[in-house]
Amino acid sequence: MEHYFTNNEQAKSNEKEFQVEVLGRKFRFITDIGVFSKGELDFASHLLIETFDSLDLTGSLLDVGCGYGAVGVILASRQQGDVHMVDINLRAIDLAKRNGTLNGLENIQVYESDCYGAVNQEFSHIVSNPPIRAGKKVVHQILEEAIDYLEEEGTLTIVIGKQHGAASAEKKMLEVFGNVERLTRKKGFWILHSVKGG
Repeated sequence: MEHYFTNNEQAKSNEKEFQVEVLGRKFRFITDIGVFSKGELDFASHLLIETFDSLDLTGSLLDVGCGYGAVGVILASRQQGDVHMVDINLRAIDLAKRNGTLNGLENIQVYESDCYGAVNQEFSHIVSNPPIRAGKKVVHQILEEAIDYLEEEGTLTIVIGKQHGAASAEKKMLEVFGNVERLTRKKGFWILHSVKGG
């Protein structure tokens, strides 16, 4: 069985397109077999988008583990700065690029990266709906290394299920950043937020 955090482009394909209204705008997305939450915007990503948007933050943004691009694309429509989106799954990267174009966004860059391996700049903000099935080690790597790719006073905002290690992630973010805030808890999902130098 193929998982969405691998990069096998040879997996069977069955593309689907759906529409969703978020933050007062309609978006179109193409999804496929082998990417997370095929055919819909999952609740956790929706919660992350709405919570991050409510913070009214500006500047450059990095979406780590972007999947087919829902979080990055929707936030890019609200951000003035550049939005970078990375994933290890090559099919997801292709879909994210196409979805950026499909929604008329030009401030997006999408590229393959194993966590931050191909990232070579600092950002104002990092967001992630981390790939839980990849395991705790990968999730904690995203949290631990984020600080190295954030500008001073930059932020890390993630969504994670209580049953998927939210308490452990909260502890890790406190350890790395010296601060962590639980912005939202809804339907078993937590939005956790840390500030570099905060």
